[in-house]
Amino acid sequence: TGLFTEKPQSGEVTVGENITFVAKVSAESLLKKPSIKWFKGKWMDLASKSGKHLQLKETFDRNTKVYTFEMHIIDAKPNFAGAYRCEVSSKDKFDSCNFDLTVHGEEKKTQPTLLLMLCDFCSSTDGKDDSGELDFSGLLKKSRAPPTEYEKIAFQYGITDLRGMLKRLKKMKKEEKKSEAFLKKLDPAYQVSKGHKIKLAVEVANENVEVKWLKNGQEIQKSGRYIFESVGNMRYLTITHCSLADDAAYACVVGDEKCTTELFVKEPPVTIVKNLEDQMVMKGERVELMCEVSEEGANVKWEKDGVELTRDESLKYRFKKDGCKHYLIINEATKEDCGHYKVKTNGGESMAELLVQEKELEVYQSIADLTVKAKDQAVFKCEVSDENVRGTWFKNGVEVKADPRINISHIGRIHKLTIDDVKPEDEGDYTFVPDGHAFNLSAKLNFLEVKIDYVPRQDPPKIHLDCMSRTAESTIVVVAGNKLRLDVPITGDPAPTVIWTKGEKVKQRNGRVHVESTQGHCIFTIEGAERQDEGIYSVVVRNPAGEDTADIRVKVVDLPGPPEALRFVDSWGFNVALEWKPPKDDGNCEINGYTVQKADKKTMEWYTVHDHCRRTHCVASDLIMGNEYIFRVYSINLVGLSPEPCTTKDSVFIQKSGISYKSPTYKKHDFSEAPKFTHPLVDRSIIAGYNATLSCAVRGIPKPKVTWYKNKMDISNEAKYRMLSKQGVLTLEIRKPCAFDGGVYMCKAVNDQGEDTVECKLEVRCKFLTEKKEANK
Repeated sequence: TGLFTEKPQSGEVTVGENITFVAKVSAESLLKKPSIKWFKGKWMDLASKSGKHLQLKETFDRNTKVYTFEMHIIDAKPNFAGAYRCEVSSKDKFDSCNFDLTVHGEEKKTQPTLLLMLCDFCSSTDGKDDSGELDFSGLLKKSRAPPTEYEKIAFQYGITDLRGMLKRLKKMKKEEKKSEAFLKKLDPAYQVSKGHKIKLAVEVANENVEVKWLKNGQEIQKSGRYIFESVGNMRYLTITHCSLADDAAYACVVGDEKCTTELFVKEPPVTIVKNLEDQMVMKGERVELMCEVSEEGANVKWEKDGVELTRDESLKYRFKKDGCKHYLIINEATKEDCGHYKVKTNGGESMAELLVQEKELEVYQSIADLTVKAKDQAVFKCEVSDENVRGTWFKNGVEVKADPRINISHIGRIHKLTIDDVKPEDEGDYTFVPDGHAFNLSAKLNFLEVKIDYVPRQDPPKIHLDCMSRTAESTIVVVAGNKLRLDVPITGDPAPTVIWTKGEKVKQRNGRVHVESTQGHCIFTIEGAERQDEGIYSVVVRNPAGEDTADIRVKVVDLPGPPEALRFVDSWGFNVALEWKPPKDDGNCEINGYTVQKADKKTMEWYTVHDHCRRTHCVASDLIMGNEYIFRVYSINLVGLSPEPCTTKDSVFIQKSGISYKSPTYKKHDFSEAPKFTHPLVDRSIIAGYNATLSCAVRGIPKPKVTWYKNKMDISNEAKYRMLSKQGVLTLEIRKPCAFDGGVYMCKAVNDQGEDTVECKLEVRCKFLTEKKEANK
């Protein structure tokens, strides 16, 4: 189901009359207003052609919720005839419809494409009459873009070399002289899509005349991609699988006369295979918009809210290509990055919406009401989750400014407002508003005029530690012999007392253990950690307002012991199999491998055979026959190699043995291949009395047997025919053919792998009748 409720229909009009095409779209299921485009040919956008001869209108019926789009053609001209297309789109929905316009009254012009309009543009005068003709020059001029932007506009219509196209079209002759050799010449220009085929045709005056085809002045030789045909007075050149190399000037030559044309190969439009997707991210996160196009290495254009994005000096946007995939990357998203992003190619576009949200701010400690007396100090304090958030203090809705008596501070996550020497006018409602967040924290300051005993506010102690759980991920690992230092951030007012314990035993300062407290930190240090220092350490902080505790798990690791029971399992050839047992002491962490070494008993120089061997067995290879070896193995853990290895008690002697070489056998490759004709026979028309030849090419292994047939009758033994074969090229020579020799000729190739045939038609014309026909002309 498409978007159209009524599609424009093909129509006919007489020169000078008017015609209207109507398209209707229902808006009930659409989220936004649909956009519509009218095209002539494949890519000529008619929006820029509105004027004396073309008007585009649109209306909306609120009752039926139907959009009506109309295209009015006024005072139709013959060159308005051709194929038209209407496209409608709304967000991610799209629909299109093709229709034709026929203009009666004068000879119809078959130039609906942009290419032939360019031909008219290059050979005509510039803009003497605003006739409303749909040529590319009008599109460029009405865009009001500077000439430097013309090539960018041409890119949107699939033209990658605008200057080259205009330069070649300028060289075309404005007026053609009447030709004696040609009844119908080549068109001024042809256009074909890349990968398709095209057929160039001329009509010659003499049906027996031979023609030559030229490409950029060079004669075209017959090949698989170029096919020459001669049918009566018509001469054809067919080019298959057109590529950009075929974009050139072509000519057909008859004697001293020739006609020329230009062939333009258009690359297919790049379409979007995978559309952009809407995204919602938090502020500061990385954004990556991705789309996939149909052609690898294609150029795309990125826009934000209709404005093209470029690589600016701030490097805010990064563009990346990966094959058919294109990326737009924003490293740190901000609120300004919200909007609609669009990627465009010359064959389509895709749009997505990006939303950026502020991170939710958590309040760890809110400000509290205060009651103070004259000349005392008032402190409002709050703690939030983000230490980078700034804020503003207000008193009764008016911003508080710092002065010698009022101090505003921000340290980490804590915001403070301190008022010294409090006065009666300081009484009021105080509010803290975090920047960029839609909430506030409020408290009231009460002023006491009578003297009372003031009890300052006390903050309960708190331990700020990230590894307070007892899981393996939160364990602190220290290597035996190194210093263990636990630095724990703490807060509290007044300053709390700190007690460290391990199990039931309180840790105090002694030879290896050091305990100290500074403002905001308590530090526990053990010099030269030992295995017995491992365990769970608890820290307790107390002050009159309360207490807080935390557990810290400490693990002490050391070098592992050597492996055990290293022995020889077997020996053969150049190889020895070894086996051992894991060490008794793994150093308090997992054994992650073993290092195996060997030494010749004569030199006792050690060489590594395996490094980080995971198993408790291995095979030592590439040993030298006649030598005697001993082996040793080290254990490896997170800390390193074991101090001592485990060495074999005995040595192993590598016995010498006879060596015989057996040459490998190979299966003979089969090169046999069934016959296949690589060049077919071509239908021919010849004159009686003159020798003629039929040629084709075949391949096959073993060499195939070739037999020629005429009308399915074997002619191998006929004296009139001579068969030749050279390097796979087969030729049948017909000596002085007569009308009886016309018919269907077939060539058949046979070998042990199969057979193949190819055939053609041969027409023999009577010489007398041909001369008589030419005399009548």
